[in-house]
Amino acid sequence: MVSASSPPSKEVQSDQKWVDNGLPRNAKWWYSTFHTVTAMIGAGVLSLPYAMAYLGWGPGTLMLLLSWCLTLNTMWQMIQLHECVPGTRFDRYIDLGRHAFGPKLGPWIVLPQQLIVQVGCDIVYMVTGGKCLKKFMEIACTNCTPIKQSYWILMFGAIHFFLSQLPNFNSVAGVSLAAAVMSLCYSTISWGACLARGRVDNVSYAYKKTTTSDLMFRVFNALGDISFAFAGHAVVLEIQATIPSTPQKPSKVSMWKGAVGAYFINAICYFPVALIGYWTFGRDVPDNVLLALEKPAWLIASANLMVFVHVVGSYQVYAMPVFDLIEKMMIKRLNFPTGLALRLVARTSYVAFTLFVGVTFPFFGDLLGFFGGFGFAPTSYFLPSVMWLIIKKPKRFSINWFINWASISIGVCIMLASTVGGLRNIVTDASTYSFYT
Repeated sequence: MVSASSPPSKEVQSDQKWVDNGLPRNAKWWYSTFHTVTAMIGAGVLSLPYAMAYLGWGPGTLMLLLSWCLTLNTMWQMIQLHECVPGTRFDRYIDLGRHAFGPKLGPWIVLPQQLIVQVGCDIVYMVTGGKCLKKFMEIACTNCTPIKQSYWILMFGAIHFFLSQLPNFNSVAGVSLAAAVMSLCYSTISWGACLARGRVDNVSYAYKKTTTSDLMFRVFNALGDISFAFAGHAVVLEIQATIPSTPQKPSKVSMWKGAVGAYFINAICYFPVALIGYWTFGRDVPDNVLLALEKPAWLIASANLMVFVHVVGSYQVYAMPVFDLIEKMMIKRLNFPTGLALRLVARTSYVAFTLFVGVTFPFFGDLLGFFGGFGFAPTSYFLPSVMWLIIKKPKRFSINWFINWASISIGVCIMLASTVGGLRNIVTDASTYSFYT
């Protein structure tokens, strides 16, 4: 917390605005666990077998393990940097970016990447929520009249017009907890059902038969699918901002405890789904492994409903910082008065935008790859390491220095490859897609 003797600064002013917005710092360490689980484990876990199909057993497993280790390290870095200046708490990614890169350059480096992650996630969750709700109804009610996928996505979006009016992170704690529990449940059902089903007839683990260029772009997209699955960094500082901090027990202690718990849950969700899902279906696994499972019907229907509940919570976790940014901009630049009218205009407009894009471009796997590369690779893989090098200045050629540069190098490669692959696949798939079906 900021002491009375601390000199005023831009970061302190930002911190005060956060408090003024009604967000008390009274969260427990386990709040950070389920907020982080909700932010990280989501649509991405269901596409991991699909990524494995293009990468293969060895490269796919190595990439998963490497991503888990690298992003755990970068999350630790962000948690440590939250209070790297005595008397100041960097409550947002952009605040830390200003401190690391300067007040002018920082927002231009950090804010676009963070917005891509948050808005991109919410668009993908619109698609995922609608598809899973559609699948649930098709299994639960076989005699019902089929409804277009676009309408299911619209139904999912309609829920958020109401939930988006909840004021802050603490107010969505219950939704976030339910979402975190659902993520563990449907991940377990996914790999458990695959294991129970056994391998499909004539399963093949060879690379798909396609042109060399198409296979290369699909591999690039698969890297983005994996980076999309490690996405909690975009909101980690906002989550840590809700935890109290004292000189005797700084917030980084509780936050790190919560993050370790979240990464443990992450591991027991991601690795079994990726490996067993690929083992069951081989190279023909779809981009959402749940959609390939049909029996037992009641279990698969339940899993799809759990995904639906989870992405409802995930949408709100990623949307809250965006709501805060939009409202501050409207107050500052448009002199918009604070209150219910501000929330209605700002938040309804944002939900409507993500809903429109999700209905128009429902390419689940391609969207994961594109957003995973363009936004998630920087925020989760290498931006924290860049800021660590600038702020902490570890000794050149030390182990710490090498780890950071390895993370930066791998992250940049993933960003470039998966962005190109995802964009190319969106263009290719859009050419054969009938819109608003």
